[in-house]
Amino acid sequence: MTEVIDGNAVAADIRDGLTDAIERLADAGARPGLATVLMSDDPASETYVSMKQRDCEEVGIRSFHVEVDTDAPAGELYDTVSDLNADDEVSGILVQHPVAAHVDYSEVVRRIDPGKDVDGFHPENVGRLVRGDPRFRPCTPHGVQKLLEHAGVETEGADAVVVGRSNIVGKPLANLLARKADDGNATVTLCHSRTRDLAAKTRQADIVVAAAGVPELVDGSMLSEGVTVIDVGYNQVDGETLGDVEYESAKEKASAITPVPGGVGPMTRAMLLYNTVKAASQRAGVDVDLP
Repeated sequence: MTEVIDGNAVAADIRDGLTDAIERLADAGARPGLATVLMSDDPASETYVSMKQRDCEEVGIRSFHVEVDTDAPAGELYDTVSDLNADDEVSGILVQHPVAAHVDYSEVVRRIDPGKDVDGFHPENVGRLVRGDPRFRPCTPHGVQKLLEHAGVETEGADAVVVGRSNIVGKPLANLLARKADDGNATVTLCHSRTRDLAAKTRQADIVVAAAGVPELVDGSMLSEGVTVIDVGYNQVDGETLGDVEYESAKEKASAITPVPGGVGPMTRAMLLYNTVKAASQRAGVDVDLP
C-alpha cells in the first residue's frame, strides 16, 4: 500500500520536540523570540503571519509583530529591520513576502542580520548552504527532508529529481539533497520549465519533488513504480486546492506520497520555529537538542 505522509503529524512531532530546548533557553535567560514584519494589504499574508504568531504562542516562543504602512517609504521598513537586528529579545526576523511594490524585497533581506535570518534567504546564508555548511536551512526544503526522514526514505545514493528552480525551494533543496550528510548524498537532477522531456527525467527517479507552481504538472505516467513523491505545490484552481502532482494517478505508482493540503505546508511553519530556536541557541551560546 502507498504510504500517505501526514505532514500535520510530523509537524506536530517537531513542535513537541522543541519544547525542552525552549525551556532550557528560557531558564538561561534566552527565550526564543520571532519578529514578523508585514508591509502588505494581502489577506493571505495577514493570515499567514497570524498563523505564525499562534504557532509561537503554542510552543512558548515569544512573538513580536510590526506592521509598516504600504505607502511608507522603503526607508521605514529598513529602519524597522535595523531596530529588530539590535533587539536582544528577538532571535529571528521574518519579513513577510510580498512587500509593497515600491520596495526591493531582496534589499530588505540583505539588511537582516544573517544570524537572525530564520528564512535562510540572506546572501551569506545562501552561500553557506551552497558551500555545504548551512547556518539555517530554508524552512520548506528542510521540511521536505524531515518528511523523507519520517517516511524512512534513504537519500544516500538515490536518484532525486527536483522539479522547480526557485530560490526558495528548488535550488536550496537540490543543494541539501546532494550535500555530504546523513540526509543528503543523493544524485540530484534539477528540472524546470525549459527541461526537455521532463517525464524521461522523472521516470528515472527514486525521489520526485514537485515545486514548480504548476497545477498537476506531474502525473502517474511520469513516475516509476515505488517512487517517493513530495508535492510542494499549492495552487488555487476554480476554488479547488491542487498540488503540482496529479494525486490519484501518482498514488498508484508511489510507495509514499504527500497530500495537498496537509503535506509540506505544515512543515514549513514547523521548521520556522525550529530555526528560531536554533538562532536563539546560537546567539546565547547555549547548546540544545533539536528534533
